[in-house]
Amino acid sequence: MFIELGHFALTLAFAISLVQAVVPLIGAHKGWSGWMAMAEPASIAQFMLTAFSFAALTYAFVTSDFSVSLVVNNSHTLKPMLYKISGVWGNHEGSMLLWVLILTLFGAMAAWFGGGLPPSLRARVLAVQSAISAAFFAFILFTSNPFERMAAIPFDGSDLNPLLQDPGLAFHPPFLYLGYVGLSICFSFAVAALIEGRVDAAWGRWVRPWTLAAWICLTIGIALGSWWAYYELGWGGFWFWDPVENASFMPWLISAALLHSAIVVEKRESLKSWTILLAIVAFGFSLIGAFITRSGIITSVHAFASDPERGMFLLLILGVFMGGALMLFAARASVMEAKGVFGTVSRETALVFNNILLAVAAFVVFVGTIWPLVAEMAFGRKLSVGAPFFNMAFTPFMVALAILLPLGALLPWKRARLGRAGGALVPALALALALGALAWAMQTGRTALGPVGVALGTWLIAGAAVDLWLRAGRAGIVDRLRRIARLPRADWGKAVAHSGLGITMIGIAGVTAWQVEDIRVAQIGERFEVGGYGVTLDKVERVQGPNYVSTTATMGVWRGDRRVSTLHPEKRIYPVAGMPTTEAALDSGLRRDVYLVIGDPQEGGGWAVRSYIKPFANWIWAGAIIMALGGGLSLSDRRVRVAAGARQDRGAAPMPAE
Repeated sequence: MFIELGHFALTLAFAISLVQAVVPLIGAHKGWSGWMAMAEPASIAQFMLTAFSFAALTYAFVTSDFSVSLVVNNSHTLKPMLYKISGVWGNHEGSMLLWVLILTLFGAMAAWFGGGLPPSLRARVLAVQSAISAAFFAFILFTSNPFERMAAIPFDGSDLNPLLQDPGLAFHPPFLYLGYVGLSICFSFAVAALIEGRVDAAWGRWVRPWTLAAWICLTIGIALGSWWAYYELGWGGFWFWDPVENASFMPWLISAALLHSAIVVEKRESLKSWTILLAIVAFGFSLIGAFITRSGIITSVHAFASDPERGMFLLLILGVFMGGALMLFAARASVMEAKGVFGTVSRETALVFNNILLAVAAFVVFVGTIWPLVAEMAFGRKLSVGAPFFNMAFTPFMVALAILLPLGALLPWKRARLGRAGGALVPALALALALGALAWAMQTGRTALGPVGVALGTWLIAGAAVDLWLRAGRAGIVDRLRRIARLPRADWGKAVAHSGLGITMIGIAGVTAWQVEDIRVAQIGERFEVGGYGVTLDKVERVQGPNYVSTTATMGVWRGDRRVSTLHPEKRIYPVAGMPTTEAALDSGLRRDVYLVIGDPQEGGGWAVRSYIKPFANWIWAGAIIMALGGGLSLSDRRVRVAAGARQDRGAAPMPAE
């Protein structure tokens, strides 16, 4: 009965979304306050009904209700509780229910926290958000029903894909969806502003916190996915340029550009049309990601479905919303005339270059991701675009961005003197060059990637520190430190986020340039050397897990005559799913990871063993967490969260530009 109630709640939410997508728009057009006001309770009702529906499906997984087809195909009685719960979204139907849950959550949040918005704009935002929800409700109910019952109830389930039975994958999709789907509210703000014919400083201030929240969640989600791929798949990489990895990375790049361009709209009322376009395109890339993972056009561990009919439905959603928004964008070009003027050297110009670099980088990733599909459909040729293309085509834009960020942060608005800002950064430049030179001197006969990455990362971190130091004004060191501690959290957030990017760059450069790899057949008791460490294979035994059988090795890691760690890499077999997985063992540290993988037994005796020494590997994810922390600091600043424009609507003068 609970399952049927969940299905009914989903259907009722769909009906409400259809009404909400139409009535507030008419009310805003006619000026009928009652019709506009219904958008808020309708948004909350949509969310509550969808949350109930999601809870019903979760209950079916937790209780192993094998009368539900989805539970049979993605769960098992022996599966640990964490993976029973994560099994709710570890499949196509459940993940789409999570998608609409987050869609309605953002709609409800816009209703709860949108009190400072003009009533007509708020009604239009909620109506557009509801139209998106209605499209995905229809997609679920007509093509992907998660509550479908089994005609004959089996004794047990088929289990979840073993690769997804991992804490990283339990938390990675929800955060990624919060970012993916969170960009829908930015899209709704953009379309509502175009309908209203009002794009001004207040709009830029309203859209910023939503963009920031989505970007934070995307950052965490991508970092969790990268971390999972690093230790779970057993090949030691952190990024493979997989089409679905790219599908999450492109919205991250565009939302970062949107975040910076919205500042220009807010402070200077410039870049209006560009910012609106970014808001549209950011959500468009999220829809492209949904299409890629569910259309069957790729084969990937990330792919949820391979049904062309579902793919066509998603393609229709993409075409309707993106096509409609872009047509509206073209029709309303006249309302987006820039008011603020600025010099060739100014913070506005730096932010324009920032946006160009991020947007072109996203376009490069998009071309590399989609080109094999285009080549096969248009020319009948099977092509593969791999890591070498992306590394060569993408890296220069990130290098240019890293060089620009500290300088742009110090430039004043409207007009600036490049020499003055550059002079303030001389200590940061000297430190960056010194550490880069040190890295070059310490390595022998290797690529320049490591030293360049260290120099760029140091430049970003030191540049952020200089920015904070200059904001403290002219005073003694103690007074300056006190002022720095009292700076607004938004200023701290910017510096922390930029520093996090620098730390990630150092980590990527270090692990790419300086890692040491060893592949061999190791005998029990044998010691071999890898990158200055000794490794011994002490024993291999068979271990019974809760729902798997493991071949577990005990391996020692030595530094000279001192044993620094004992690691237990595994090779697991999940009998129900019939799939093997590799569980790497890591000894993690600030400067390096020791990464060990056990393989198959060999005919001549011994075991296949892969060993890696990965310098600065943890800096990759530490930097991502620091970036997200910086975003959180900015979001916690009341100046960023509170909607502007309420005073303007009551007749007050517009806020002056900073």
